Amino acid sequence: MSLTLTNNQALIVDLYELTMAAGYWENDWNPNTTFEMFVREMPPHRSFLVSAGLNQVIDFLLTINFNQDEIDFLKQLPSFKHVSNDFFEYLSKLSFSGDVWAIPEGQIFFPGEPLFRVTGPLIEAQIIETYLLSMLNFQTMVASKSARVVQAAGSDGKTRQVMEFGSRRAHGPEASVLAARASYIAGCMGTSNVLAGKEFDIPVYGTAAHSWTLAFESEVEAFTAYHRVFPESTVLLIDTYDVEQGVKNAIKLGKNFDGVRIDSGDLLKHSKRVRRILDENGYENAIIVASGDLNEYKIKDLIEKKAPIDSFGVGTQMVTSEDAPSLGGIYKMVEIEKDGKAQFKAKFSEDKATYPGKKQVYRIVDEEGNYVKDVIGLNGDQIPEKHITLLQGIIKNGQLVYEWPELKTIQDNFLENLKRLDQKYNRFEKTEVYPIRYSENIQQLFNELKDKN
Repeated sequence: MSLTLTNNQALIVDLYELTMAAGYWENDWNPNTTFEMFVREMPPHRSFLVSAGLNQVIDFLLTINFNQDEIDFLKQLPSFKHVSNDFFEYLSKLSFSGDVWAIPEGQIFFPGEPLFRVTGPLIEAQIIETYLLSMLNFQTMVASKSARVVQAAGSDGKTRQVMEFGSRRAHGPEASVLAARASYIAGCMGTSNVLAGKEFDIPVYGTAAHSWTLAFESEVEAFTAYHRVFPESTVLLIDTYDVEQGVKNAIKLGKNFDGVRIDSGDLLKHSKRVRRILDENGYENAIIVASGDLNEYKIKDLIEKKAPIDSFGVGTQMVTSEDAPSLGGIYKMVEIEKDGKAQFKAKFSEDKATYPGKKQVYRIVDEEGNYVKDVIGLNGDQIPEKHITLLQGIIKNGQLVYEWPELKTIQDNFLENLKRLDQKYNRFEKTEVYPIRYSENIQQLFNELKDKN
């Protein structure tokens, strides 16, 4: 499902993509070209990345078109003053006709590895850059952060759920829905965002805010009124006035309720006292939910200190990936076809070199299927070790050839992939760097091109 708050998706481009497209057209230069998207460096405090956002990119490619209103807007821009009407006629009939290979959503990957590869007419491959980078960078960033939060919640081996509560702090309404999707891929049990629930079939969760309690004469009255309407899903927010009195007021209902939520204060101290009060009064099955500016470090600390918390609601720091709020994914040309032959392209600039040719990521696995190391090679390289190939065919000649899994299946796949990654590459501190190397063929090709320049 392609979610955007504007109908003009084709114009989600940077101007230079369209000026280059016009330049290619006017110079009669539109050969088949291959671009790849990859992340140059690992963000701080991350040991792996989680692929997310591909579904929206593919929907964009399969539906991209320029309507007359959009073309009229482009024509009046000063940059296109000398561009012929033939180019705009071309845009009016444009649809994506190329091939796409990509690492599926929910797969773990690392810097340098192509997440997305597109081969098609140069103009088509050029003008999709901004949309695919913004979508893949954002959702991958959020999924990678969320994975850490979910891991922290189970860092002692016990299962605790994480709910995504970040819509009001996301960078806009569209970002809030896509962040909910990305966090669910990475293992969150659900979201508070109702539109995300509708569009992506993500479980939705939520109870009441402090304003509900403040709207009544007393806390007991507020709790009673809520339970009357929602008897089978009552989680009571108990920190509006005083946490201990709040849980005692919840117990005064004299009826079963699902649990209580603590949203402020010393969560360790409060959760221990609340657990004791609940248990002493026969509410052993009532859960304790904690929320309030949480992140993976705070959650891990609470668990290490034996806080009796059953689930966590995490918002701001997860949907904004606050400690690493951007992902430096880049999109580079690696090959052009001319006269039926491939011309390999690479950059050699200091700190920004890129490797040439269509690539594949060969993940070496042991006999149990656990991940050992990755080899970045040319597509079709012969790798003698037991391996799986990460990039899969998604679009062929403009047509979808990939059977898209349900979002819950993508989540299950991610959790299974994570199990296959050795814990020494997946610790919060002192994590070893997962081994990645380039194949001999691609390294030789790179060196040959460098010697010619």
